[in-house]
Amino acid sequence: MHNINLHGRSDIERILVIKWSALGDVIIASAILEDLRNAFPNARIDLNILPPWDRLFRHDTRINNLVVVDLRGKDKGWSGIWTWLKTVRQANYDLVIDLQTNDRSRLLVSALRLLSPVRPILMGNRRRFPYHLSPPWREKPIEVTALDQLRQTLGSGGIQTGTPRPVLQIPEENRQRAAQLLKEHALTRDRFAALIPGCQAAGHLKRWGTDHYVALARRMHAAGMEKIVLVGGKDEIKDCEDIASACGQWVVNLCNKTEIFDLVPIFEQARVIVGNDTGPAHLASCTDRPIVVICGPTDPRRVKPAGDNVRAIQADLPCINCYQKECDHHSCMKAITPEMVFEMVKDEFLNERVT
Repeated sequence: MHNINLHGRSDIERILVIKWSALGDVIIASAILEDLRNAFPNARIDLNILPPWDRLFRHDTRINNLVVVDLRGKDKGWSGIWTWLKTVRQANYDLVIDLQTNDRSRLLVSALRLLSPVRPILMGNRRRFPYHLSPPWREKPIEVTALDQLRQTLGSGGIQTGTPRPVLQIPEENRQRAAQLLKEHALTRDRFAALIPGCQAAGHLKRWGTDHYVALARRMHAAGMEKIVLVGGKDEIKDCEDIASACGQWVVNLCNKTEIFDLVPIFEQARVIVGNDTGPAHLASCTDRPIVVICGPTDPRRVKPAGDNVRAIQADLPCINCYQKECDHHSCMKAITPEMVFEMVKDEFLNERVT
């Protein structure tokens, strides 16, 4: 298929989007869901996603149905593959958009192409079987962001995109819970900064370090930031406790005290957000607040949250972007000083509030 334009076509009535994981990637894909709903306002749009990230879309009005088959957990193996094929075949989709496009999703979509009684248009981000539509092949691939890659996939079918950042629909109960937390801790819009100092334990090399965050928090507070809020999950409890105890009462430690959807309304009120390459940083990108993401072993071109309000900082070292799980020197993070991060915050975001 060449020069095809699917945008708004009335015969595209049933659409399946495949995006399984992980948290950051799924959040980035929410911008594409917004574009799809705008392009096909009357179509049935289903989302094939893995647990636990299906909870992000259980009440999403853009999605008609969630197709949840735990291919990496309880449904692993041939039984899960058969369950997936049976479920997807029965839906008779007109368009299947594989935004995961790894070997496993490509295998499933290939089987669907061969076995489905209705032959849907298949779209993926790699120009190979089984996809009918995909971005042009380039001899020298151009490095693009994760969101741009997804946009290129839709663009291969003429589907217009333009949503600038992720869009999650936050339940009212979470907005109320966030409002209560802000009230309890006297957190006023634009008078606090949010720090995301941790990440999952398995990705510990992506942590900038508690000493660095302590120094940054002190510098920001001394420059006029009224309060500093710490957020994170169970893997970051100790880090956040150490930061809070090293600072003072002007630090509000909300680590492990929020639900995932509570964070977005809190981030919406922050003056600036600084964090590691981790899921909550992508949640922050659902807002228009200025964000700085500190990268070391991961490539910011691939992992930086979407949005023109997001900047990344990374040391200029030969070993960056190694994606290693263990390292005996951690130079990429040690080379980024609190003053370097503060200069980004000061120049870009705090403006006249910093003296």
